[in-house]
Amino acid sequence: MSDPATLIPASVESGLPDKRQVAASFSRAAASYDAVAELQRAVGNALIERLPTGLQPSCWLDLGSGTGYFSRTLASRFPASEGLALDIAEGMLRYARPLGGAAAFVAGDAEYLPLRGESVGLIFSSLALQWCEDFAAVLREAARVLHPGGVFAFSSLCSGTLQELRDSWQAVDGFAHVNRFRSFETYQQLCASSGLGLVGLDVQPQVLHFPELRQLTGELKALGAHNLNPGRPGGLTGRARIRALIDAYERFRTPSGLPATYQVVYGVLRKESS
Repeated sequence: MSDPATLIPASVESGLPDKRQVAASFSRAAASYDAVAELQRAVGNALIERLPTGLQPSCWLDLGSGTGYFSRTLASRFPASEGLALDIAEGMLRYARPLGGAAAFVAGDAEYLPLRGESVGLIFSSLALQWCEDFAAVLREAARVLHPGGVFAFSSLCSGTLQELRDSWQAVDGFAHVNRFRSFETYQQLCASSGLGLVGLDVQPQVLHFPELRQLTGELKALGAHNLNPGRPGGLTGRARIRALIDAYERFRTPSGLPATYQVVYGVLRKESS
């Protein structure tokens, strides 16, 4: 089979968040990512379990492939298929390439896929598409590159994610300290109008617990998922404000520790056969 990748289109200006900052942040986090990716593993494995029974794509795409963990999982699940790992963060691709799993590792944007039409049978994307401002474009591109009968399976984050951290910062100041995500209702509307057949779409909360706030903020930094919003405060955060944040977050403490809630969206769509 020939490589479905073509020339990658020029970068296009985006809104919230800035894709160049997202790419740079995750590139820097490549070496530290896997050590703190408990949530990412759990969500990706749950998405694997949602794949339709009997699916055997001739070619799959791991969209937002990161360190390649799920590229390697897909390669094991579909040993007769060719795989393509695509990510906007070149640092992640450099890290993943020596570990294998995919036939090709390509730098590209989910909103402007550098792939031929009808070139893949499965698009798998776990916890990457929340960084795309134009999810309708992601769906259009998925519909374009999938074979008839092909499947687009994704997990993402919606509003309400890290609400404890957001509320705690709100008690301290008015800056945007926590990344914004689209609502679940927006996912519903966009998927319904995408032209793809909806196999399933739901939202499931995942709650992690941390002994202290610094463990949560350290994990977000190690993942490359710390605050990337325009309007975030610049420079170092003063000790008094950090103390106030810690005090505010302590209100959420449970016997298991400080909770961090992620609202995880799971979607499975199928391109109708001709």
